[in-house]
Amino acid sequence: MPSPLPPFLALLCFGATALRAPLAHAGPGAEEPPWCPYKVLGGEGAAGGRLCFRPPARGFQCAARACRAHRSPGGALVANVLANGSVLLQWGPPRPAAGLRGFALNCSWDGTYTRFPCDSVELGAACRDYLLPEAHGSVRYRLCLQPRYAPPRPAPPAQCVEFRLEPAAMRDIVVAMTAVGGSICVMLVFICLLVAYITENLMSPALGGAAAAAAAPHRA
Repeated sequence: MPSPLPPFLALLCFGATALRAPLAHAGPGAEEPPWCPYKVLGGEGAAGGRLCFRPPARGFQCAARACRAHRSPGGALVANVLANGSVLLQWGPPRPAAGLRGFALNCSWDGTYTRFPCDSVELGAACRDYLLPEAHGSVRYRLCLQPRYAPPRPAPPAQCVEFRLEPAAMRDIVVAMTAVGGSICVMLVFICLLVAYITENLMSPALGGAAAAAAAPHRA
């Protein structure tokens, strides 16, 4: 009959099993990296570009007054159009996550007769959002995000979202009307009350005196 394992070896085996279990259940993306690497390639998708890093916008929520959300048909890509004219793109982790190398973001906008390309961006596999700092008003944009996998896995279809920005002057008018809307309502109520007061207290005695003067000759 074989002898059982020594207590020290049994303790080592138990510790290794206990350490492997949490790692197996953690799954990909359990620890989100603090930076998102990306590279802007230019409007024609030219090679090169400087590698940059940006912090992810964790916990961002599109507020109703300062933001407008546009979703792709599949719902995987969201374009949050902010009041200052910038656009924050957000997306979730793709499926499957194994072999993911990064993302390719392509941008284009509609002209009068043709569609013009914007800057193309390559993003790292850890990126879940990207900020377009300046977008032109009165222009319809189309942004497409496509995951990139290591071969031989083919790239899945891109998720695309389309939206149109309001002109800058129109955004300023909307913000100004929202800011002073309450004051305008208060002023209108005050004017109505003032007109009612004048009609009730100043015009009534004058009309009463004129009626009395007209009735005086008849009594004489």
